[in-house]
Amino acid sequence: MHHQTINASAHSRPPIVALCGSTRFWEQLAEANLYETAAGRIVLAPGCNLKQPHALWTDPAQADRLKPMLDVLHRQKIDLADEVLIVNPDGYIGDSTRSEIEYARSIGKPIRYTHPYEQAKTTAADSITKETEATVTPAVQPFMESSR
Repeated sequence: MHHQTINASAHSRPPIVALCGSTRFWEQLAEANLYETAAGRIVLAPGCNLKQPHALWTDPAQADRLKPMLDVLHRQKIDLADEVLIVNPDGYIGDSTRSEIEYARSIGKPIRYTHPYEQAKTTAADSITKETEATVTPAVQPFMESSR
């Protein structure tokens, strides 16, 4: 049996990636987690899917109380990450994911996407600019957000 020794120093640790995306794409989030892990990255991902039944949130009020805590926890995962990967099948970006993208940008995190999408960005002068990511193979090399 072969064992790989992992050096625990901060300078040699694998990159940490936070996955963001709608939990309606739970299977795609799991697939992205698999690919990122196989690429040697430490993956921080959503841990609860409130859209699927579970004993922790059988009552809608329980889910309503849990959601804000999970949102804060996920932002803390973004804080810990070296980069963010947006899982966006067919270019879909919902409100929660859009908020996470804005947060990641505000703290200077590099952002990649599994699928291209066109976005409108507001500049400091409140003018709108269009930005489209380049096409690459998503499973191997997710889309990088254009530099500003």
